Order: sequence, then C-alpha cells, then structure tokens
Amino acid sequence: MSPRRPAVLRDGGSTQDLRAHLIGTAARLIAEEGTARLTVRAIARAAGVADGVLYNHFADKEELLAHALRAHVRSVESGLGDLPDPGTGTVAGNLRRHIRHGLALHRAILPALAGLLAQPRVLIGFAGSAEPGGEWQDRLTRYLLAERDLGRLAPDAEVEAAAAMIVGVCHETVLSTLFGTPPARRKPVPGPSAGPEPAPAETAQRAQAAQQARQAQTAQQSEPPETAEQAARVDALVRAVLRGIGHAGHPGPAGPA
Repeated sequence: MSPRRPAVLRDGGSTQDLRAHLIGTAARLIAEEGTARLTVRAIARAAGVADGVLYNHFADKEELLAHALRAHVRSVESGLGDLPDPGTGTVAGNLRRHIRHGLALHRAILPALAGLLAQPRVLIGFAGSAEPGGEWQDRLTRYLLAERDLGRLAPDAEVEAAAAMIVGVCHETVLSTLFGTPPARRKPVPGPSAGPEPAPAETAQRAQAAQQARQAQTAQQSEPPETAEQAARVDALVRAVLRGIGHAGHPGPAGPA
C-alpha cells in the first residue's frame, strides 16, 4: 500500500508546497542523521509519500540533496544570530564575533558536506544554488570593506585576503576535529600513498562523518562554552588579521595614518 497523501496536500497545498515539503524533510534528515547514508526511501518515508513522488519534482536524488543541503545551511545560519554592523563596537570585538559565527557554522555544515565527498554532483548543485553575495565569507568581506571606508582599517587593507584567511582557518579547525587530528597536535602529512585508499578506511570516514552530522543540530542550537584554549586561538587569529589590515593600535601595511 502506498503511503498516505502527505498532510501538506491533504490540507489543500500545491505541488510547490509538496516540493518545499520534500526539501524541508530532507534538510531535517541531514541535520539529524547526516548525508552519508541518506536514501530516497528514507526521505520518502519521512515525508509520507511514495518513493517515486520525489522524481515528479526533482530530476534525481542529487538535485533534491543539493536543495536540502542549502536549506540546512540557511536553517543553521538563522539560529546563529545577527552579525555586528560596521562602525559599532570595536573592530577586534566584531571580528571575534564573526570568527565564532564562522566556527559554529562550519561545525554544523561540514559534517554534512564530508558525507557527500563521493557525490560531486550534489556538491556542484549545492554551490550553484548559493545566492550571490549571500555566503558568510561575502558578508565578512562587506563588513571589512565598510570598516575600511569608515577609516577604522588601513586605507590599503587587503580585506578580501583577510576574509579568505579567516574562513580558511574556520575550515581547517573544524575539519581537523572532524577527522580526529586537533590543529595543535597535527602530525606531518605523509608522502603520496602507493595506491587508492582502502575501502575500510573510506567506510570508517563516512561513518564518522555521519556521526558528526547527527550531532550537528544539537551543536548549532546549544554551542558548548568556549574553552580557554579556543578563546586564545580566536584572539590570536584576530591579532594576526589586524596586523595585516591595520587598525588603531596595529598600523598595518600602510603605516601610521
């Protein structure tokens, strides 16, 4: 027997409502269970529809997952609060808020992305669904540009490079934790391997990515208190960035005004 008609249609919803329902259901499953083992059948059952219904609205599973992953990211970001406006507070304090925002965002979404490394079409579709200028790195860059225009950064500050460095550190910090090698204790990278990675190792990585993704929703809703070591790393990154782009107390590349 086919699953019952989903509530979104029983209540008079349109096919667009059903499409949004499918995306929302898949996004919820990504937050709760990760992406490594997410199947069409699991999504259909959670959405209360027959398996084939998904193909009435999406070309394939990859298209649905790309949209669901984007919805997951938007959900995570909506729970992280507003970022500081240019000209308010201090530049150093605002950068700390941006960095903590970025770390929380990456903790929530990188496990889901890691579970899709073997599905490049999903990642390509996800990247293509981004709104122009809507990514956190874009907002960070705009913030730094505005601070430069306000004179709170050096006039020749290379803010795009600074934003890229901050985002890169957030990537590296979270990925190191995800794959079990804390940044402060990382071992030297070994030389090229003799052949492809064995299947058991790949399976273990996928299982670990799925486990991390299941913890993502809890992490984004209730970030654990920042440890002294984590706070020190954030402060060190802020100092390094401000030395490069210059502000009061750090002349930067242009020298004192």
